[in-house]
Amino acid sequence: MIVVMKSGASPEQIQKAKTVMVELGYQPHPIEGLLRTVIGAIGDERGKPEDVEALSILGGVEKVIPILPAHKIASREFKPENTTIKVRDVVVGNNKIPVIAGPCSVESEEQLMEIAHSIKESGATMLRGGAYKPRSSPYTFQGMGIEGLKLLAQAREETGLPIVTEILDPHDLDSVVQYADVLQIGARNSQNYALLKEVGKSKKPVLLKRGMSTTIKEFLMCAEYILAEGNEDVMLCERGIRTFETATRNTFDLNAIPVLKEKTHLPVIADPSHGTGYWQYVTPMTLAAIAAGADGVIIEVHNNPEVAVSDGGQSLKPHKFKALMEKASAVAKAIGREL
Repeated sequence: MIVVMKSGASPEQIQKAKTVMVELGYQPHPIEGLLRTVIGAIGDERGKPEDVEALSILGGVEKVIPILPAHKIASREFKPENTTIKVRDVVVGNNKIPVIAGPCSVESEEQLMEIAHSIKESGATMLRGGAYKPRSSPYTFQGMGIEGLKLLAQAREETGLPIVTEILDPHDLDSVVQYADVLQIGARNSQNYALLKEVGKSKKPVLLKRGMSTTIKEFLMCAEYILAEGNEDVMLCERGIRTFETATRNTFDLNAIPVLKEKTHLPVIADPSHGTGYWQYVTPMTLAAIAAGADGVIIEVHNNPEVAVSDGGQSLKPHKFKALMEKASAVAKAIGREL
Protein backbone atom coordinates (compact mmCIF):
# COMPACT_ATOMS: atom_id res chain seq x y z
CA MET A 1 0.00 0.00 0.00
CA ILE A 2 0.97 3.66 -0.31
CA VAL A 3 0.77 6.08 2.60
CA VAL A 4 0.51 9.68 1.41
CA MET A 5 1.58 12.14 4.10
CA LYS A 6 0.01 15.58 4.33
CA SER A 7 1.87 18.58 3.01
CA GLY A 8 3.84 19.88 5.97
CA ALA A 9 3.85 16.60 7.90
CA SER A 10 6.57 16.74 10.52
CA PRO A 11 9.62 14.43 10.55
CA GLU A 12 8.24 12.90 13.76
CA GLN A 13 4.93 12.07 12.09
CA ILE A 14 6.71 10.52 9.11
CA GLN A 15 8.90 8.45 11.42
CA LYS A 16 5.84 7.35 13.40
CA ALA A 17 4.15 6.14 10.21
CA LYS A 18 7.27 4.17 9.25
CA THR A 19 7.45 2.63 12.73
CA VAL A 20 3.81 1.51 12.60
CA MET A 21 4.41 -0.03 9.16
CA VAL A 22 7.24 -2.13 10.53
CA GLU A 23 5.09 -3.18 13.51
CA LEU A 24 2.37 -4.30 11.07
CA GLY A 25 4.89 -6.38 9.09
CA TYR A 26 5.60 -4.00 6.22
CA GLN A 27 8.87 -2.62 4.87
CA PRO A 28 8.68 1.18 4.42
CA HIS A 29 10.08 2.77 1.25
CA PRO A 30 9.83 6.58 1.56
CA ILE A 31 9.87 8.90 -1.46
CA GLU A 32 10.64 12.52 -0.61
CA GLY A 33 8.72 14.92 -2.87
CA LEU A 34 8.88 18.69 -3.12
CA LEU A 35 5.56 19.16 -1.31
CA ARG A 36 4.93 15.92 0.53
CA THR A 37 6.37 12.52 1.43
CA VAL A 38 4.94 9.27 0.09
CA ILE A 39 5.79 6.00 1.84
CA GLY A 40 5.39 2.64 0.16
CA ALA A 41 4.46 -0.12 2.61
CA ILE A 42 5.75 -3.32 1.02
CA GLY A 43 5.01 -6.79 2.31
CA ASP A 44 1.46 -8.07 1.95
CA GLU A 45 -0.09 -8.87 -1.42
CA ARG A 46 -2.92 -6.50 -0.48
CA GLY A 47 -3.21 -4.21 2.53
CA LYS A 48 -5.61 -5.73 5.10
CA PRO A 49 -8.52 -3.41 6.00
CA GLU A 50 -7.41 -3.18 9.62
CA ASP A 51 -3.88 -2.21 8.52
CA VAL A 52 -5.24 0.51 6.26
CA GLU A 53 -7.32 1.87 9.14
CA ALA A 54 -4.41 1.76 11.59
CA LEU A 55 -2.28 3.85 9.25
CA SER A 56 -5.09 6.19 8.18
CA ILE A 57 -5.69 7.51 11.70
CA LEU A 58 -2.06 8.48 12.30
CA GLY A 59 -1.20 12.15 12.59
CA GLY A 60 0.08 13.67 9.38
CA VAL A 61 -1.39 10.95 7.14
CA GLU A 62 -3.56 12.23 4.28
CA LYS A 63 -4.64 8.91 2.76
CA VAL A 64 -3.72 5.23 2.40
CA ILE A 65 -3.98 3.57 -1.02
CA PRO A 66 -3.71 -0.23 -1.49
CA ILE A 67 -1.48 -1.30 -4.39
CA LEU A 68 -2.94 -4.19 -6.37
CA PRO A 69 -0.10 -5.14 -8.79
CA ALA A 70 2.35 -7.74 -7.47
CA HIS A 71 5.24 -5.54 -8.69
CA LYS A 72 4.57 -2.96 -6.02
CA ILE A 73 7.70 -0.78 -5.99
CA ALA A 74 8.04 -0.97 -9.78
CA SER A 75 4.41 0.04 -10.36
CA ARG A 76 3.10 3.40 -11.52
CA GLU A 77 0.77 3.37 -8.49
CA PHE A 78 3.81 3.47 -6.21
CA LYS A 79 5.56 6.17 -8.23
CA PRO A 80 3.60 7.92 -11.00
CA GLU A 81 6.53 9.99 -12.34
CA ASN A 82 9.36 8.48 -14.38
CA THR A 83 12.49 7.38 -12.56
CA THR A 84 15.74 8.97 -13.71
CA ILE A 85 19.07 7.28 -13.06
CA LYS A 86 22.42 9.03 -13.02
CA VAL A 87 25.44 7.06 -14.25
CA ARG A 88 28.39 9.38 -13.75
CA ASP A 89 27.51 12.31 -16.05
CA VAL A 90 24.85 10.39 -18.02
CA VAL A 91 21.18 10.58 -17.03
CA VAL A 92 18.85 7.77 -18.08
CA GLY A 93 15.09 8.31 -18.13
CA ASN A 94 14.79 11.96 -19.16
CA ASN A 95 14.29 13.51 -22.60
CA LYS A 96 17.78 12.56 -23.77
CA ILE A 97 18.23 9.01 -25.11
CA PRO A 98 21.59 7.45 -24.13
CA VAL A 99 23.25 5.02 -26.52
CA ILE A 100 25.24 2.18 -24.95
CA ALA A 101 27.62 0.57 -27.42
CA GLY A 102 30.60 -1.75 -27.58
CA PRO A 103 31.66 -5.35 -28.17
CA CYS A 104 29.87 -8.41 -26.85
CA SER A 105 33.13 -9.55 -25.24
CA VAL A 106 36.34 -7.83 -24.23
CA GLU A 107 38.95 -9.68 -26.30
CA SER A 108 42.12 -7.59 -26.10
CA GLU A 109 43.38 -4.12 -25.27
CA GLU A 110 43.79 -3.19 -28.93
CA GLN A 111 40.26 -4.36 -29.81
CA LEU A 112 38.54 -2.61 -26.92
CA MET A 113 40.38 0.71 -27.19
CA GLU A 114 39.77 0.99 -30.93
CA ILE A 115 36.04 0.33 -30.48
CA ALA A 116 35.72 2.60 -27.44
CA HIS A 117 37.28 5.57 -29.22
CA SER A 118 35.24 5.02 -32.38
CA ILE A 119 31.87 4.86 -30.62
CA LYS A 120 32.79 7.90 -28.54
CA GLU A 121 33.47 9.86 -31.74
CA SER A 122 30.10 8.75 -33.13
CA GLY A 123 28.22 9.99 -30.07
CA ALA A 124 27.78 6.94 -27.82
CA THR A 125 27.25 7.80 -24.16
CA MET A 126 28.25 4.51 -22.45
CA LEU A 127 30.55 1.59 -23.22
CA ARG A 128 29.35 -2.00 -22.99
CA GLY A 129 31.64 -5.03 -22.90
CA GLY A 130 31.56 -8.47 -21.33
CA ALA A 131 34.40 -9.53 -19.03
CA TYR A 132 32.44 -12.58 -17.86
CA LYS A 133 30.37 -14.32 -20.53
CA PRO A 134 27.56 -16.87 -20.12
CA ARG A 135 27.95 -19.30 -23.03
CA SER A 136 25.81 -22.23 -24.12
CA SER A 137 28.89 -24.45 -24.40
CA PRO A 138 31.44 -24.83 -21.59
CA TYR A 139 34.18 -25.10 -24.24
CA THR A 140 33.71 -21.67 -25.80
CA PHE A 141 35.28 -18.36 -24.73
CA GLN A 142 34.07 -17.46 -21.23
CA GLY A 143 35.54 -13.96 -21.03
CA MET A 144 38.78 -12.43 -19.74
CA GLY A 145 37.49 -12.03 -16.19
CA ILE A 146 39.30 -9.54 -13.98
CA GLU A 147 41.72 -8.61 -16.78
CA GLY A 148 38.73 -7.68 -18.93
CA LEU A 149 37.39 -5.48 -16.15
CA LYS A 150 40.74 -3.69 -15.92
CA LEU A 151 40.70 -3.05 -19.67
CA LEU A 152 37.17 -1.63 -19.42
CA ALA A 153 38.35 0.71 -16.66
CA GLN A 154 41.27 1.76 -18.88
CA ALA A 155 38.85 2.49 -21.74
CA ARG A 156 36.73 4.61 -19.40
CA GLU A 157 39.84 6.52 -18.34
CA GLU A 158 40.73 7.24 -21.97
CA THR A 159 37.24 8.09 -23.28
CA GLY A 160 35.20 9.15 -20.25
CA LEU A 161 32.48 6.65 -21.16
CA PRO A 162 30.80 4.91 -18.18
CA ILE A 163 31.03 1.09 -18.23
CA VAL A 164 28.19 -1.43 -18.50
CA THR A 165 29.28 -5.02 -17.90
CA GLU A 166 27.60 -8.28 -16.94
CA ILE A 167 27.67 -9.96 -13.55
CA LEU A 168 27.12 -13.74 -13.57
CA ASP A 169 27.97 -14.89 -10.08
CA PRO A 170 27.48 -13.27 -6.65
CA HIS A 171 31.04 -14.38 -5.83
CA ASP A 172 32.34 -11.95 -8.48
CA LEU A 173 30.22 -9.04 -7.27
CA ASP A 174 32.91 -7.23 -5.29
CA SER A 175 35.29 -7.31 -8.27
CA VAL A 176 32.69 -6.17 -10.79
CA VAL A 177 31.36 -3.40 -8.53
CA GLN A 178 34.91 -2.09 -8.15
CA TYR A 179 35.19 -1.44 -11.89
CA ALA A 180 31.67 -1.19 -13.36
CA ASP A 181 29.32 1.80 -13.44
CA VAL A 182 26.29 -0.34 -14.37
CA LEU A 183 25.75 -4.01 -13.49
CA GLN A 184 24.12 -5.94 -16.31
CA ILE A 185 21.95 -8.97 -15.54
CA GLY A 186 21.72 -11.09 -18.67
CA ALA A 187 18.68 -12.94 -20.00
CA ARG A 188 19.84 -16.27 -18.59
CA ASN A 189 20.05 -14.78 -15.09
CA SER A 190 16.91 -12.65 -15.13
CA GLN A 191 15.23 -15.05 -12.68
CA ASN A 192 18.34 -15.88 -10.67
CA TYR A 193 16.80 -14.46 -7.51
CA ALA A 194 19.89 -14.91 -5.34
CA LEU A 195 21.89 -12.80 -7.82
CA LEU A 196 19.11 -10.21 -8.09
CA LYS A 197 19.08 -9.78 -4.32
CA GLU A 198 22.85 -9.29 -4.20
CA VAL A 199 22.93 -6.64 -6.93
CA GLY A 200 20.04 -4.98 -5.12
CA LYS A 201 22.17 -4.71 -2.01
CA SER A 202 25.09 -3.30 -4.02
CA LYS A 203 23.18 -0.06 -4.80
CA LYS A 204 24.92 0.12 -8.20
CA PRO A 205 22.70 0.97 -11.19
CA VAL A 206 21.41 -2.23 -12.81
CA LEU A 207 20.55 -3.04 -16.44
CA LEU A 208 18.14 -5.98 -16.16
CA LYS A 209 17.55 -7.90 -19.37
CA ARG A 210 14.31 -9.73 -20.04
CA GLY A 211 14.55 -13.52 -20.00
CA MET A 212 14.13 -15.40 -23.26
CA SER A 213 10.75 -16.81 -22.18
CA THR A 214 9.81 -14.27 -19.52
CA THR A 215 6.41 -12.59 -19.59
CA ILE A 216 6.20 -8.88 -18.87
CA LYS A 217 4.62 -9.60 -15.48
CA GLU A 218 7.47 -11.97 -14.61
CA PHE A 219 9.99 -9.42 -15.89
CA LEU A 220 8.60 -6.75 -13.56
CA MET A 221 8.74 -9.18 -10.64
CA CYS A 222 12.43 -9.76 -11.41
CA ALA A 223 12.96 -6.02 -11.10
CA GLU A 224 10.99 -6.07 -7.86
CA TYR A 225 13.60 -8.36 -6.28
CA ILE A 226 16.25 -5.70 -6.88
CA LEU A 227 14.04 -2.81 -5.80
CA ALA A 228 12.98 -4.60 -2.63
CA GLU A 229 16.62 -4.63 -1.49
CA GLY A 230 16.68 -0.83 -1.62
CA ASN A 231 18.27 -0.33 -5.05
CA GLU A 232 16.06 2.14 -6.93
CA ASP A 233 18.35 2.43 -9.98
CA VAL A 234 17.00 -0.30 -12.24
CA MET A 235 16.78 -0.13 -16.04
CA LEU A 236 14.65 -2.70 -17.87
CA CYS A 237 16.06 -4.05 -21.13
CA GLU A 238 13.88 -5.57 -23.85
CA ARG A 239 16.20 -7.93 -25.78
CA GLY A 240 13.79 -10.17 -27.64
CA ILE A 241 11.99 -13.36 -26.68
CA ARG A 242 12.15 -16.94 -27.94
CA THR A 243 9.32 -17.86 -30.32
CA PHE A 244 8.71 -20.35 -33.14
CA GLU A 245 10.26 -17.93 -35.66
CA THR A 246 13.71 -18.92 -36.97
CA ALA A 247 14.40 -16.09 -39.46
CA THR A 248 15.88 -14.07 -36.59
CA ARG A 249 17.76 -15.13 -33.47
CA ASN A 250 14.94 -13.86 -31.24
CA THR A 251 11.64 -12.06 -31.79
CA PHE A 252 12.19 -8.45 -30.79
CA ASP A 253 9.09 -7.58 -28.76
CA LEU A 254 8.62 -3.95 -29.76
CA ASN A 255 5.21 -4.02 -28.04
CA ALA A 256 6.96 -4.45 -24.69
CA ILE A 257 8.36 -0.91 -24.76
CA PRO A 258 5.06 1.02 -24.55
CA VAL A 259 3.55 -1.67 -22.31
CA LEU A 260 6.40 -1.36 -19.82
CA LYS A 261 6.26 2.43 -20.01
CA GLU A 262 2.59 2.24 -19.02
CA LYS A 263 3.05 -0.23 -16.16
CA THR A 264 6.28 0.99 -14.55
CA HIS A 265 8.19 4.16 -13.82
CA LEU A 266 11.53 2.47 -14.55
CA PRO A 267 13.52 3.41 -17.68
CA VAL A 268 13.23 1.01 -20.62
CA ILE A 269 16.28 0.20 -22.76
CA ALA A 270 16.04 -1.55 -26.14
CA ASP A 271 18.57 -4.16 -27.35
CA PRO A 272 18.03 -4.69 -31.09
CA SER A 273 21.34 -6.55 -31.42
CA HIS A 274 20.18 -9.53 -29.35
CA GLY A 275 16.59 -8.89 -30.34
CA THR A 276 17.32 -9.73 -33.99
CA GLY A 277 20.69 -11.49 -34.00
CA TYR A 278 21.66 -10.08 -37.41
CA TRP A 279 23.53 -6.81 -37.95
CA GLN A 280 21.46 -5.80 -40.99
CA TYR A 281 18.30 -5.59 -38.85
CA VAL A 282 19.84 -3.65 -35.97
CA THR A 283 19.50 -0.16 -37.47
CA PRO A 284 15.80 -0.37 -38.46
CA MET A 285 14.84 -1.90 -35.11
CA THR A 286 16.84 0.75 -33.24
CA LEU A 287 14.88 3.46 -35.03
CA ALA A 288 11.61 1.64 -34.31
CA ALA A 289 12.49 1.27 -30.62
CA ILE A 290 13.22 4.99 -30.29
CA ALA A 291 9.93 5.82 -32.01
CA ALA A 292 8.14 3.43 -29.64
CA GLY A 293 9.39 5.35 -26.60
CA ALA A 294 12.58 3.58 -25.48
CA ASP A 295 14.62 5.55 -22.95
CA GLY A 296 17.88 4.23 -24.39
CA VAL A 297 19.39 1.62 -26.70
CA ILE A 298 22.26 -0.83 -26.33
CA ILE A 299 24.11 -1.79 -29.51
CA GLU A 300 26.89 -4.29 -30.18
CA VAL A 301 29.80 -2.81 -32.15
CA HIS A 302 32.96 -4.64 -33.23
CA ASN A 303 35.89 -3.44 -35.32
CA ASN A 304 36.35 -6.86 -36.92
CA PRO A 305 33.15 -8.88 -36.40
CA GLU A 306 34.22 -11.61 -38.83
CA VAL A 307 36.68 -12.89 -36.23
CA ALA A 308 34.83 -11.89 -33.04
CA VAL A 309 34.89 -14.55 -30.32
CA SER A 310 31.16 -14.05 -29.70
CA ASP A 311 28.13 -12.55 -31.49
CA GLY A 312 30.03 -11.18 -34.47
CA GLY A 313 27.01 -11.70 -36.71
CA GLN A 314 24.91 -9.17 -34.81
CA SER A 315 27.64 -6.56 -34.34
CA LEU A 316 27.86 -3.37 -36.36
CA LYS A 317 31.17 -2.17 -37.72
CA PRO A 318 32.14 1.33 -36.52
CA HIS A 319 31.15 3.05 -39.79
CA LYS A 320 27.74 1.34 -39.71
CA PHE A 321 27.29 2.46 -36.10
CA LYS A 322 28.11 6.03 -37.08
CA ALA A 323 25.44 5.91 -39.80
CA LEU A 324 22.95 4.49 -37.30
CA MET A 325 23.62 7.36 -34.90
CA GLU A 326 22.85 9.93 -37.61
CA LYS A 327 19.52 8.26 -38.42
CA ALA A 328 18.65 7.71 -34.77
CA SER A 329 19.25 11.38 -34.01
CA ALA A 330 16.74 12.36 -36.70
CA VAL A 331 14.09 9.96 -35.33
CA ALA A 332 14.64 11.19 -31.77
CA LYS A 333 14.23 14.79 -32.92
CA ALA A 334 11.02 13.89 -34.76
CA ILE A 335 9.41 12.71 -31.51
CA GLY A 336 10.67 15.63 -29.45
CA ARG A 337 13.70 13.93 -27.89
CA GLU A 338 17.44 13.90 -28.55
CA LEU A 339 20.44 11.56 -28.42
